[in-house]
Amino acid sequence: MKVQKLELPNMITEDKLKDLYKEMWMIRYFDEKVDQFFAKGMIHGTTHLCVGQEASAAGSIAVIGRKDKIVSTHRGHGHCISKEGDVNKMMAELFGRETGYCKGKGGSMHIADVEKGNLGANGIVGGGLPLAVGAALTSKMKKENYVVLCFFGDGASNEGSFHESVNLAAIWDLPVVFICENNQYGMSGPVKDMTRIENIADRAGAYGIPGKVVDGNDMIEIMNTVNEAVEKARDGAGPTLIEMKTYRWKGHSKSDAKKYRTREEELEWRAKDGIKRFKETLIHAEVFTEEEAKQLQDEAYQTIEEAVKFAENSPEPSMDSLLEDVYA
Repeated sequence: MKVQKLELPNMITEDKLKDLYKEMWMIRYFDEKVDQFFAKGMIHGTTHLCVGQEASAAGSIAVIGRKDKIVSTHRGHGHCISKEGDVNKMMAELFGRETGYCKGKGGSMHIADVEKGNLGANGIVGGGLPLAVGAALTSKMKKENYVVLCFFGDGASNEGSFHESVNLAAIWDLPVVFICENNQYGMSGPVKDMTRIENIADRAGAYGIPGKVVDGNDMIEIMNTVNEAVEKARDGAGPTLIEMKTYRWKGHSKSDAKKYRTREEELEWRAKDGIKRFKETLIHAEVFTEEEAKQLQDEAYQTIEEAVKFAENSPEPSMDSLLEDVYA
């Protein structure tokens, strides 16, 4: 197999690599469409886009099984798509249509698909960390042998929930992998002003677990590192803290003008684009040709275009359903 030259985990076949390339483009096109619709006033509320961070979601989730779980963040569209999320339901939810994941009432930060193993996005910074630990504890107590990937941002690493969750997972050897997507900014504050240490992963030492730093735009490094941590967790050896250094191309949310960073910095990180690098790697390894890569990209674009049409043609929730799924 040509893919053996890439030194990949066993479950990553040549076909899987092609699927991952298409998946990364689906994530990017989805969020770029959402960005456009917010600017036109066609989508309301707020949203947090992961353009530029596609590799951390796609690469991490690529190495887990269907029974394994993920816990997402407020910037969670990529995680959902990578965990086999339905882009039609996702887009419909953002349009506020009844065919959406939350019947149009939850919006961007409340999408979950428990049947697919996606335990949900979370509007609370650091809110997903204890949920991931709870799911991992369930796996251990019931001997279900699934692993939980817990995504969180650099800002969440300064929340109390981070320290409590990592400490508990460590002392109980729970099957959870903590993945910090360090996109360099917590809202408008650079991580270097918020955290004294150079690497958030260095905090792992305080809890007696491994800490790894990876290039968050390098799909191959991400897959190999996360796969090692997942195997360790599944074998009962406890959690790992992985920090993926990446960058969000857009603002923190739709109202962010990004005045706190320079154009030069943005261009420097765009040159490290994870999708472009993955494409170059796969062409060099003869996994696909330039023409085949373009076809996969076009297919991804068409899939998102169809999701937009599905959302636009879906009905809005009726007034009669206003109090449905509301608990008191």
